Formats: sequence, structure tokens, C-alpha cells
Amino acid sequence: MRSAIDADRAELFAPRLRRGDRFSHTTALRLWGAPLPHSEQSAVHVTSTAGSRHRARGATGHESANPAFATRSGMPVSTCIDAFIESASILALDDLVAVADYLVLDPRRLDPLDLRPYATRDDVLQHLAHSSGRGVRTARRALGLSRPGVESPRETALRLMLVRAGLPEPVCGWEVSHPSGRRVGWFDLAWPEWRVIAEYDGDQHRTSRLQYERDIRRFDEATELGWRVIRVRAHGIRTPAATADRVRTALVARGWTPRRQLRRLT
Repeated sequence: MRSAIDADRAELFAPRLRRGDRFSHTTALRLWGAPLPHSEQSAVHVTSTAGSRHRARGATGHESANPAFATRSGMPVSTCIDAFIESASILALDDLVAVADYLVLDPRRLDPLDLRPYATRDDVLQHLAHSSGRGVRTARRALGLSRPGVESPRETALRLMLVRAGLPEPVCGWEVSHPSGRRVGWFDLAWPEWRVIAEYDGDQHRTSRLQYERDIRRFDEATELGWRVIRVRAHGIRTPAATADRVRTALVARGWTPRRQLRRLT
């Protein structure tokens, strides 16, 4: 979900919006709750359809002939798909992939007051097919790299890192169950054929002791059922070669070979 700081910043600026203005680009994505890099937290983007770019201090003004808008927190914003395409000219590719993963996610825990997914992959593809201009090519590429079932931007980063290292494509959001049918839990990335899991291990030990204890039991049960669970923390994202080697070693030990994967890709 969006942060209170982002909502406050938009609310402070909202009285300066004119008829036909809307929050756009990464500002709109923030109000949609999308994950964005810290460098975009202070930006305020306003798009006008009234024929003149907004030139208020503290805002980056844009013009568009597209009048479509949505409402978030009572404020006019670009639709989630438009905001995704608008932001393609601002964000790095991997950050844009994380946004795409977020927008098309059908989360396991639903908020009845904020229905998801915000868009389907087909919705975005259709919109992109009729779009042109700056950033559209990058948006198409980002959507092509997005996957269903991704619950966090760290999962996106880990997946992209491992695939670029030459490892086989994992399944996102894999459910492991006990032979009795009892659910063990969901895991970030899985290679079911080789029973290997890669899980981004966040700050549960600091933010939620109960969740941390549940995660330990989940990892232990998956291991008892024959899965090799590799836990990756923030340092592992910053050291891609070492992390890829850990996962590669586990996959090879379970029978995967790069040659076998190459035959599949061809």
C-alpha cells in the first residue's frame, strides 16, 4: 500500500490542481500503492489535459490528450495502466518490472475495500498495442519480464537476478502442501521439478516475531518434505554472483544441468 508520506504530499498539492489536471507518472503509481525506488519518493508529477502544462513550484508538469483518470484517496490520478506507461520513461527497467508485477498481482490476501488485481496482463497488453511515444517500448519489455504471483519487489529483483545468471525460470508464488493435503505455505520462487526453493527473507525478525516464527516452521516443514530451501537476504541481492552460485549448486545437486536447460530454450 502507499505510504502516509506520499498521500500527505499529494493532499498538500491537490488544492493547486486545475480542472483537467491529475497526478500522474510515479506520483500516481505511489497512490496506487506500487513499489518504487527511494529516488522517486519526493517527485510530484501532474499531467494536464487542459492545454497548458502545470508550472507550479514543486511539481513536474506534463501534457496529454488522454482525459482518462481514476480516483485514489479522493484525488484524480492516472489509471494504473497509464501511470505504468508514463513511468516507463523515468524508471529503470527492473523497477518497472516490479511495478508490473504489482499491478497484475491477484494477492492471496484480499482487501475488500481495494479490489485487486488493478489490471490484468491482457488489459495492459491491449493498452500497449494502441500506445506510442516515449517509454512504450520499455513498458512492453517490462511487461514481458513480469510474472503472476509476485508478492514483493524483492521477489522481482531476486527472480530477475537468477534468470540473468543463466538459471532456469522459477515458478512464482509456489504452494507446498503436506501429502495429507494440509498446506505448508507459499514460497517466493520454486523449481518444482528439482524441489528447490529460493525465498527472500525480509525483516520479519524485527517487524513481526510471530510471522518470523511461522516462517521458520514453514521452512522446516518444506525441508522435511524434501525441498531444498535457500533463504536470501538483502546482502544476497547485492551480491548476485554468490547468490546465483548457491541456487545453481542446489539445482545441480537435484539433477539440473545447464545443457538440459539450453535444449529446453531452443
